[in-house]
Amino acid sequence: MLNSGRNIALACALSMLAGYVDGIGFLHLGGLFVSFMSGNSTRLGVSLAEAQWWQAAGAFGLIALFVAGAAAGSIVVLGGGTERQPWLLLIEAMLLAAAALCHAYGLSNLAIAGIVLAMGLENAVFRIEGGAGLGLTYVTGALVKVGQLLAVSLSGGPRWSWAPNLLLWAALVAGSAAGALAYVRINLAAIWFAAGAALALAATVAAATRRPRA
Repeated sequence: MLNSGRNIALACALSMLAGYVDGIGFLHLGGLFVSFMSGNSTRLGVSLAEAQWWQAAGAFGLIALFVAGAAAGSIVVLGGGTERQPWLLLIEAMLLAAAALCHAYGLSNLAIAGIVLAMGLENAVFRIEGGAGLGLTYVTGALVKVGQLLAVSLSGGPRWSWAPNLLLWAALVAGSAAGALAYVRINLAAIWFAAGAALALAATVAAATRRPRA
């Protein structure tokens, strides 16, 4: 799916957005994640082993919300191809804006729920032709592909085929740093910037989708 400049740019922008949001969520939740469910799954298992039932319930709740968001996103794009991408990003922007509003009214738990749903939803952006699509809010798979494609390159294959996945990883790291810095200064209100970014991406993708091809 990272086979064109447009897709690479969009994927990196969304990965940076996810990193930004996850950096905020990680600090707010004290070590849990709003987009990295492998980490939450490990925390769930450890909490169960230590009989820390409330922590286990929190981790499980985040996982369930993320799955619900991913399912909802897949329903939006199913059968619609790239024409549904702007709508998906608009819904993500609305969820993030709703989360920021919930925080403003002291409803932090609802704010986190909206954020996690938005992150699950985002992973459906590249689910165009069926299948699981491209994960945008976690980069373990991207790093695996970097290693695999680097091996292909060293074996005489395409020289730079690994680079897009490395960019995806770097974008998430950069976004996480930005999100952490923003959270330290303005707490969950930093989600407003994420909502604005998602809205801008929705408008950009909509314009690109409607542009006639030469």
